[in-house]
Amino acid sequence: MTATIIPATPVGSLPSEVLKAYRFFKSLPDDYTIWHHLTPWEREAPDFLIVNEKRQAILLKISFSTSKAARTSAQMLLMSDKQASFGALEENIINKFAEALPAKMINRIKRVILFTNVPEKILLTSPAPIQTNIAWMGQEMLTSPSQEKWQKVFLNESLQSLELEQLRMRFTPESIVPATLTVRQADKERQSLGIQDYLLDLQQESILKNDLELPVEQNELTKNFQINIVNGVAGSGKSLILLYRLQILRSLFPHKRFLVLTHNRPLIRDLQFKYKQLSGGLPRQITWETFNGFCRRHWPDQEVPWLKPLGEQTRNSLIEESWKKHFVESNIKPESLKSEIDWFKDQIPMNKSSYLDAERKGRGFRLQREQRLMMWDAMLEYQNLSYQKRTIDWGDVPRRMWDLLRKKKVALPLYDVILVDEAQFFAPIWFDVIRRAIRPKTGHIFIVADPTQGFLGRGTSWKSLGFDVRGRTHRLYKSYRTTQEILNFATLFYRMRSVQGDTDDDILEPDLLNMPHGAIPVLVPVRSPQDEHASIVNNIKKLDQQGYPLKDILVLHADWEGTDTLIEMLNRKLGNGRAMDPKTTLPGDCVRVTTLNAGTGLESPVVFLVGLYKLFEREQSLRLSDNEIEKVMLENTRKIYMAATRAGQRLVITYVGQIPDILRSLLILPRN
Repeated sequence: MTATIIPATPVGSLPSEVLKAYRFFKSLPDDYTIWHHLTPWEREAPDFLIVNEKRQAILLKISFSTSKAARTSAQMLLMSDKQASFGALEENIINKFAEALPAKMINRIKRVILFTNVPEKILLTSPAPIQTNIAWMGQEMLTSPSQEKWQKVFLNESLQSLELEQLRMRFTPESIVPATLTVRQADKERQSLGIQDYLLDLQQESILKNDLELPVEQNELTKNFQINIVNGVAGSGKSLILLYRLQILRSLFPHKRFLVLTHNRPLIRDLQFKYKQLSGGLPRQITWETFNGFCRRHWPDQEVPWLKPLGEQTRNSLIEESWKKHFVESNIKPESLKSEIDWFKDQIPMNKSSYLDAERKGRGFRLQREQRLMMWDAMLEYQNLSYQKRTIDWGDVPRRMWDLLRKKKVALPLYDVILVDEAQFFAPIWFDVIRRAIRPKTGHIFIVADPTQGFLGRGTSWKSLGFDVRGRTHRLYKSYRTTQEILNFATLFYRMRSVQGDTDDDILEPDLLNMPHGAIPVLVPVRSPQDEHASIVNNIKKLDQQGYPLKDILVLHADWEGTDTLIEMLNRKLGNGRAMDPKTTLPGDCVRVTTLNAGTGLESPVVFLVGLYKLFEREQSLRLSDNEIEKVMLENTRKIYMAATRAGQRLVITYVGQIPDILRSLLILPRN
């Protein structure tokens, strides 16, 4: 094993002296962690931070000076009482950098200037360092026999964990997580040291800085594009890594074009808001879109009449009409027809023959060949009914874009980098469209996902999507968003409900060790939907009266009608504009209220889950077969897991009617 160096490969066109040190440091023992200074907006800084297993640290600056410069400086010193300037520039840089650290730490960190072009014997004849707290070292320190010498370079002073964090914050400011961008609980020890913000952990930082170098046309990729995928549990920092990577790439390559995609409007607005907080603006080289919005934006003018997809009620009535014509005497239920339509439209378009032979992995119910023929006719019937109304459904949006691209009726703009958040909700056909928007041979796609939440797309893998991800996939198991109590509830709920039906190899088990503790999630029983809404409004009003920031409250409702009702009630009780749907408004000082499906990717210190009884009631429907019930349960389980893990500090679940045994066993009821 060798030392961990971050980033693992050099970024940009580095001087040969720095590259020489880079290569050598990789050969140091595996108990060393070494950071190369990457911050594009801070040019004058040490080149490397080296830390050993004892948390002893070295700040190291590479000098480009030559032996000739050292000799000349020595001769000048003989002729004058004045100190020659050899090494002065490097000393000024490293000292100025160190002076910004807490005073008690400055003299406990070794400062070194490494002259990669100058032998030790010449350094001995050159002027001594101006500052006695700085060591000069010659080129011999970059040879294999010198590996043991490096341990002797460290001062016999170990840094505390939080002191090392402060040093890292100074050296890698691009890895700082501002307190305003996280819902973590306040840490008294950190606050006592004046540390308000946080840092990405080593794994997060390594992923952030892995493969940052974008290919150039003279050195094209052998494949169509470069890809990196991050699979992580809820709250593991996936979205932050995406934003930080975007910030670094934008700084390194200001003339490149970037596209950020996700599946819902609240999340894309939240990402924009956070990026603006990080970088101070929203550069025009970065495009932010939901995937469907991206498709619709680039439809040609003749497609405009189709721009209004069916409403849910109208769509359900058309599906019911088609079902009655083809399945009313069979054991196939309307829910199965609807599910099959959604799955079919998520795939790369196929004809009748291809559909009859298609693998339907993860569908939750089987279809014999005769049933597939009936299903094909029913789906065709539904589509014809939709076209008669001169409209489409949301599943047709990417399909029409795919067809327009295939027929060369539209040309998408090409992007150098495409970053996809919450990719577990992206369908196979979506990724096929994305391929058409990445610059061939030199483009880069960066994807983050949590397979545990993938209730909108099942039975797929990165390989089945046509991505060769060998050596390009990273996994994050540690959650920083929430508490042990909240994540433990969500994980147990997930395991107990999905053990029979979930065989996805990509499911991640979160690491619950060393997580902060907090309040146990609360279950509030209510008698009716009206009582449920009133309970939520009253609880939020109490928090408001206690001075709790409304922006730190998120309400997730099982359906859109309940969302609209709650927003109206909250605005009446708290004042106009104090509650809003993040689909339509940027984050502000107000309660966010949205649907479960739209809540993916959001987070908040306090989360209320409302209307869950509707999900459980759907599982009891007499219109569903056993296989369909199992599939609905799995979808609902993933929805509730996702929603629960949005909470950072406090989770409140309301329930109308008889409480399901699983919720009663995992949650506590409030005291009267």
